[in-house]
Amino acid sequence: MKTPVNAIVLKSALLASLLGTAASYAGDPPTTTTTPAPAIETEDNFSGTLNLDYNSHFISYGLDVWGDGNDLEGPTFNPSLELTWGLPSNFSLILGTWWDVNGKVPSAIGGKLQEIDVWGGVGYKVGDLSITALYQNWIYGSGNEQIVDLKFAYDCFLSPSLVIHNRVDPGASGGNNGTVVVAGISHSVEAGPVTFSFPLNVAFFADDDFHPGSVDSGLGYGSLSVNATLPLTFLGDSAGEWNLHGGFSYYLTDSDVVGNTRAGRPDNDFFTANIGIGCAF
Repeated sequence: MKTPVNAIVLKSALLASLLGTAASYAGDPPTTTTTPAPAIETEDNFSGTLNLDYNSHFISYGLDVWGDGNDLEGPTFNPSLELTWGLPSNFSLILGTWWDVNGKVPSAIGGKLQEIDVWGGVGYKVGDLSITALYQNWIYGSGNEQIVDLKFAYDCFLSPSLVIHNRVDPGASGGNNGTVVVAGISHSVEAGPVTFSFPLNVAFFADDDFHPGSVDSGLGYGSLSVNATLPLTFLGDSAGEWNLHGGFSYYLTDSDVVGNTRAGRPDNDFFTANIGIGCAF
């Protein structure tokens, strides 16, 4: 019996469809094109500041260390470097150093190097609040003065700050262990490329023998400063952001608490000045 033509055509179409399907699975599986995810940008977790300053005075918590009084001559050279590494959960690791270089007295370290300070600690930031804890070792004279500092700073209009300064080993300071609490505010304004800042600090001494010559505790000193910073944009930023900075400060001290005149220094109240270059990287 003959098969109808329509049936032959239908069978041929069905066979061709099956052979085509088999051929498609006999080769490579079908591929899809996807757009690669954009690279995740990572923040640079390392930063630092370098300052090369000349200061008319060396003031340590109100004490006129070299007894310069109102004399602005014979400045000291004070280079400093601080490095910061970002850590998880808004923490950071901090290392730094500060030097005092001058020929005012014979050096116990060598040359004109009078003092080397080193410090290390951690910082924590939550919102606009920064908290820093530092251990410091001040190397000078015949010993090492050791310090533990705790600082709170809030980034707002007047930038209030509070430093709890704890001396845990007097070293060659001539004073004794104790605590000084320094409260401060600062406001900045911009005038063209120059930024002016006006820090105000007041210090309370919890102990009556912190500095040599000190016989009382309480409010020890206040200071008011006017500082100016000019960015050196012509240097570019490939090697950090450089600036020229300087300013003046006025210190009003209590001799009973700070011990300036009691320790043979000429003035309780005096002006200081500084100028230097800095780099943030």
